[in-house]
Amino acid sequence: MSFEGVLRMEYTINKLAKMAGVSTRTLRYYDECGLLTPRRTSANGYRVYGQAEIDRLQQILFYRELGVELTEIGRILSEKDFDGQTALISYLSSLRDKRERMDMLIANVEKSIMAMKGEVEMSDAEKFEGFKQKLIDDNERQYGGEIRAKYGDHTVDRSNAKIKGMTKEQYAEAEGLSLELNNALKAAFDQGDPKGELAKKTFELHKRWLCFYWDDYSQEAHKGVAQMYVDDPRFTAYYDKNAPGCAVFLRDIVHYFCT
Repeated sequence: MSFEGVLRMEYTINKLAKMAGVSTRTLRYYDECGLLTPRRTSANGYRVYGQAEIDRLQQILFYRELGVELTEIGRILSEKDFDGQTALISYLSSLRDKRERMDMLIANVEKSIMAMKGEVEMSDAEKFEGFKQKLIDDNERQYGGEIRAKYGDHTVDRSNAKIKGMTKEQYAEAEGLSLELNNALKAAFDQGDPKGELAKKTFELHKRWLCFYWDDYSQEAHKGVAQMYVDDPRFTAYYDKNAPGCAVFLRDIVHYFCT
């Protein structure tokens, strides 16, 4: 087959699904939501994909692997200045960061096993280094751009430094506080009063949780973060896992008790 023939190769939905490791149902859904439209439809009604669609599917799967929501992927790929090569370079960088985090966790587990065997000594702080670094890296990957644009590099870097300096007890307390916050938010939401006692408890828990990561607390910054939970669909999705509308409800709570 000539090189030109390879470039013109087409795939039915079944062949593309098998090659890409996804289901035909997924490809149909991508078509329905406008994320990946087939090159053409055959006479017998089958979706047929060409080289451009294959390249686009590769980009979609790359972004999905990074945890990007489908609506955000569609927006990214639809931008006029979208460059596939630049996107791949960025993805490669993200993969290397992910590998570095995994290597750190593997080293941490290996040393923990050796410490249990009595072969080496391991401080309590060392046991949590990998987890704290993973938390920082995950936050940077998911929200770093928006947070840095809104609050500046200096503020974010100070927050990351505070996370690194957490003791084992502080780290565990922050994790427990996050769970307690979500439970309190759900209870307040079910009650339906953003000014009530349950809402006040939610506000205080959220403030305490923020102070684990902030050097300086301010009501204006607190309100700004709560508004971002509503404006950014990724934050909204996190809080709306409790119940649809929880992100807006938390914003209303924070704005009321900060006023």
